[in-house]
Amino acid sequence: MYETNFPNKRYAHTLDFLKKHIDTDASILDLGVYNPFSDVMAQQGYSVTNTQGEDLDFNFSSVQNSDAQVVTAFEIFEHMLAPLNILREIKADKLVASIPLRLWFATAYRSKTDPWDRHYHEFEDWQFDWLLEKAGWKIIDRNKWTNPVKKIGIRPLLRSFTPRYYIVYAERIK
Repeated sequence: MYETNFPNKRYAHTLDFLKKHIDTDASILDLGVYNPFSDVMAQQGYSVTNTQGEDLDFNFSSVQNSDAQVVTAFEIFEHMLAPLNILREIKADKLVASIPLRLWFATAYRSKTDPWDRHYHEFEDWQFDWLLEKAGWKIIDRNKWTNPVKKIGIRPLLRSFTPRYYIVYAERIK
């Protein structure tokens, strides 16, 4: 997946944010198939279970049948047509989720070879906040960061100061 382009900065920011809010003794259900960040969480002492590749727009059984105390969702909601539905079905009381932010100078990402690797949504932070609120979550903390690239040009320059990633810690509204 990341043969030549491992996301070290994104993983470091995500891990720091996770550690700030979630103790390693909490059980985690990570939305999405097992991935390199699942390994990172496990190496840090987290007990992580991943979903199995089911279409989370239609199949909610993984969150409905999970006893995990925390759900994590790192860069998955932008791939879904209707993330509101799965967000409403989560039984856990804590959520840590991140998204790539919509960049006004770049089009939505779309892989031509992998139908699962496409962005249906390109969120702005307020849109993601609203989605979580509508699904019954209260955002407790949030953070943004840039993703500069080592290239020359207008877009690479813009990436050096335009936030690219947005992460939130939210709790279920009771």
